[in-house]
Amino acid sequence: MIYDVIIVGAGPAGLTAGIYARSKMMSTLILESGKVGGQLVTLYPEKGVHNFPGFESVQARKLSDKLYAQAESLECDIHENEQVDEIKDGDQILEVVTSKTVYQARSVIIAIGMGQFFPKKMGAPGEEEFTDKGITYILPVKEDLVGKKVVMFGGGNSAIEMALIADSVTDTTIVHRRPEFRADEINVKNLDNSNVCRIMSATVKSFNGKDHLESITLDQNGQELQIPADLAVINIGILANLDVLKRWGLELTENGLIKVGYDMSTNRHGIFACGDAVDYPGKYKQIITGCGEAATASVMAYKFVKKPYWA
Repeated sequence: MIYDVIIVGAGPAGLTAGIYARSKMMSTLILESGKVGGQLVTLYPEKGVHNFPGFESVQARKLSDKLYAQAESLECDIHENEQVDEIKDGDQILEVVTSKTVYQARSVIIAIGMGQFFPKKMGAPGEEEFTDKGITYILPVKEDLVGKKVVMFGGGNSAIEMALIADSVTDTTIVHRRPEFRADEINVKNLDNSNVCRIMSATVKSFNGKDHLESITLDQNGQELQIPADLAVINIGILANLDVLKRWGLELTENGLIKVGYDMSTNRHGIFACGDAVDYPGKYKQIITGCGEAATASVMAYKFVKKPYWA
């Protein structure tokens, strides 16, 4: 079978691309190297998403589930745990080589987000020792937070939103190394109106305990501060590995991301891209932005493949 489009990645952008491709009745295959959902389910499944249109607030995992269900209802073929290794030029088609087989497609949309990614670590003494013993990089479900002293590290939207979730059920502190947060103003306002304790301009000297995390030693403006903690949630960013983009022959920007035109086209004929993996002047990494780019990429792939009279 030759697919009209193969979409690489099943995060919000990839699933949206599939939804739009099927609205054009394009035969569509979505390949995901891990589990469907991307960062929504891998990094912060319990976090509330407050800026996706149509939802006052929606849990990240539930937003992923809704996109997944819609793509499936439109009969997208979706394969999990299938890594794409190569994308080759064939005779008027593209060959997508995966860890399992080779597929043929008339067009390809790259929507791999940040590729293979891992949470950034703080590198402080005790961090490795107490990982999964009181230190985590993903917020547990609220039921597992009750009665614990939770300390959140980070200054972005995700860190604040997760601190607010924890604050709804237990004592919560947020620690940031700078004097100001980099999060959206609405999240900072919500934090101001919460019971979350804030410790600013502070860095970690050590995580302490015996068999489990018991306390954290901080350096705040040269002063040592020790705070009790049952759970430390570290949310200071991710380390991404996008080396695969070089193997696929895609032109990259100085940031190591895919260079695209206004129509989400890449330097390779018939290959389009969208989401966090692409870069252009003014790029703003948000779920809704990636979904908008995905709609454009799908329509351009449709024009490329079907060549409608109006294109």
